[in-house]
This record gives sequence, structure tokens and C-alpha cells, in this order.
Amino acid sequence: MMLCECKTGVNMTKISIKDLLDAGIHFGHRKNRWNPKMSEYIFGHRNGIHIIDLQKTVIYFNEALKVIKDYASNGKNILFIGTKRQASEIIEKYALDCNQYFINKRWLGGMLTNWDTIQNSIKRLKKIEDILENKINSYTKKEVLRFENSAQKLNKALGGIKNMVGKPDILFIIDTNKEILAVKEANKMGIPIVAVIDSNSDPEGIDFPIPGNDDAIRSIEYYCNTISETIKGSSKNKEDNQGSSNVS
Repeated sequence: MMLCECKTGVNMTKISIKDLLDAGIHFGHRKNRWNPKMSEYIFGHRNGIHIIDLQKTVIYFNEALKVIKDYASNGKNILFIGTKRQASEIIEKYALDCNQYFINKRWLGGMLTNWDTIQNSIKRLKKIEDILENKINSYTKKEVLRFENSAQKLNKALGGIKNMVGKPDILFIIDTNKEILAVKEANKMGIPIVAVIDSNSDPEGIDFPIPGNDDAIRSIEYYCNTISETIKGSSKNKEDNQGSSNVS
């Protein structure tokens, strides 16, 4: 069994082929749905389903974790993206767990390429939330209802990034086909991408690919948990190092 260890501070993230198998990460799509650009990541096929080469997944995933570790250790903004139904809640859960940011409902065009407009929308959201929290008695019920509706819509789109200072420094994406707009904007802005690429994905434009199933809930949870634990371990390591420096 191949086992790769990615050191993350005092913790250790271990990626084994057994764990990948248990999470169903080896299952691709039906042969007639594949993207030929994924050929180097395909082990073979079984019952008309492509099987992803998990030995390569271990190698590429480990490389991606090293990159995530470096970004987290340097306090960079890491944006989790996954808007399809089976990924939405998982993306939010694990991004929050490691104090990072997420988009899990819909990618708004221009989120990266028109950042000033996005920032203005976030400022508007925060202003409305301040009114609802501290100044509600100054408005009529009709006005309050309008504010609540606006806040709900803005939070749905931007709630996961409203506390992010500046643009994301790196993206972590589940399903690059679904999130093609995010991929194109990141490529245009020179923002690196870590992404899960399934047998029907286009690996071009993905800086740090992780070959694997991007549909099964168990698989998505495995990726997100592993990324989150790596970030938390890196942050802990940074705090420990700073503490040691302060003592000395």
C-alpha cells in the first residue's frame, strides 16, 4: 500500500490508497463521458466506468497539500468553492472549521475580475446587518423586511467571503466543470488553483490537480476534511513558532 505523509505542524495528514478506496475516490464517470485530456490519470475501466489511478492521486494530492500548507503558514486567504448540491454544505463546514472562506451557492461573474464591485456589495451587506442589529427601531416594519430580504440574498452569495480581507490568494475547487467561471477568472488574474479533477474534467488551467471522484459525498468530505486539517495544522505550527520566537 502506498502511504504519503504531509507534515502539518504537530499533526500529520496521511493519505493512503485504502482511505481513497473507502471514500470511492477511484470511481470516474462512464467511458462515453470522459475527457481525453484525463488519460494520464486513468488506470483503466470496469463495467463501463473509468477507474482513476489512485497511485497518482496520492502523489498529486500530497503535492497539493504541501502548497496549501505553505499558503496557510503564511496567513494567505484560501477560498473553498463548491456550489453543487452535494458539495455545498461540506464546503461551508470545512472552510469555517479552518477559519477560511467559501463560495457554496453560486459563483457571481466578476467575483475575481471585478473585485471592486464585489467589495461594494459586501460593504452594503455589512451596513444592512449593522442596521438590523443596532438600529432596527429607527425603521418601519416594511423597511426592516426589505433589509432582511436584502441581507438574506447578499449572504447567500457573499456570506462566505464577507470577512475576507482582499482577494483570495489560492482557490480550492470541487468540480471544475461546474465552477468553470471561477477557473477562468482565476487563470485571468493569476490566482493558483487546487482542484479535484474527475474523469470528465479538463485539467488545463489547474495548477495543482487532484485526480478523483468529484460527485460522491464521501469523496468530497475526504478532500475537504484533509485540506481543512492541513490548514489547521499549518496555522498551529505558525502559532507555535511565533510563541517560541517570543520566548527567546
